[in-house]
Amino acid sequence: MGILVVATASALWLYGIPAAEHSALALAIVAPIGASAVLVFAVPSSPLAQPWSVVAGNTLSAVIGIACVKWIPDATLAAAFAVSLAIAAMLAARCLHPPGGAAALLMVITGCDQFQYVLSPVLLNSLLLVAAGLVYNTFTRSPWLPIHSSKVQPPTSRFSNADLDAALVLRNQILDIRRDDLQDLLEQAEAFAYQRKIGDLRCKDIMSTEPIVARQEMPLREAWTLIRKHKIKALPVIDKQRHLLGIVTVADFMQQVDFDAHEGVGWHLRALLRQTRNGHRAAVVGEIMSRTVRVSSADRLLIDLVPVFSENGHRHIPIIDAKRHLIGIITQSDLVKALYQAVRV
Repeated sequence: MGILVVATASALWLYGIPAAEHSALALAIVAPIGASAVLVFAVPSSPLAQPWSVVAGNTLSAVIGIACVKWIPDATLAAAFAVSLAIAAMLAARCLHPPGGAAALLMVITGCDQFQYVLSPVLLNSLLLVAAGLVYNTFTRSPWLPIHSSKVQPPTSRFSNADLDAALVLRNQILDIRRDDLQDLLEQAEAFAYQRKIGDLRCKDIMSTEPIVARQEMPLREAWTLIRKHKIKALPVIDKQRHLLGIVTVADFMQQVDFDAHEGVGWHLRALLRQTRNGHRAAVVGEIMSRTVRVSSADRLLIDLVPVFSENGHRHIPIIDAKRHLIGIITQSDLVKALYQAVRV
């Protein structure tokens, strides 16, 4: 439809009637417009397909091609200089358009030495094609005219606008994609990678399925021995049916120690562990454990636990089933290890 509009309107402008004959059409439309149409209608978001690139690229290149025909007698040299100078001129005018190189070459191989040919049909064809492309791309809601987004950089992205600009400068090449489109593409790729590596991880994928546990009636000395032996910092407390009742941590032990006393921490801790049930301090796990415990299910997304660990000060999250049976535990170290492995792969 774009080429039909260009050919018909150009012929009407030149002859007053549509160009039915091939010879008439050859004077009404230039071949590089076909290449321009590929860009305008197939890749409208490309910087090479923007209106300024189409109009200025074709027209400026045609001017250079005609100038080379007039002032360089050797046709071969004229062809080489026409294309080379057209590229340089389009880069300088920021209107790089690949069909412009063909427009410059066309002027040489046809021996065109009349500058009015630039206005009609080259400029006329380009303007008509841009008009047709504008209508089509507006109708299909395809992004064509450059839109400079003012959106704030997402805080989750690992690269900033400055990082992207620095990479583009370092590459020092012309990319056939707008900067905003490139940024959106990279952010979407990063989001997909995040979803693939981290977003689908669930608690059951990293939890310890056989955690070391304690009972309410377990003596503190025995519980402390388990903590020291297995080099852990918390023991989930369960009943005989493995229902979760609470959790006892190293911090719970330390809260029983009087740090203001003259004796050392070790002395007070040993004294605590020596106490009997009738002593001054608690002697069993049930008397010092924390009964309010933050728990999670096995199917919960792992990423949901990040705020729990990072903002709420939790270090251990017991994993329970629908009947509140203990089935595992996730520690802060488990979370860090899982995130590191997901990012490293």
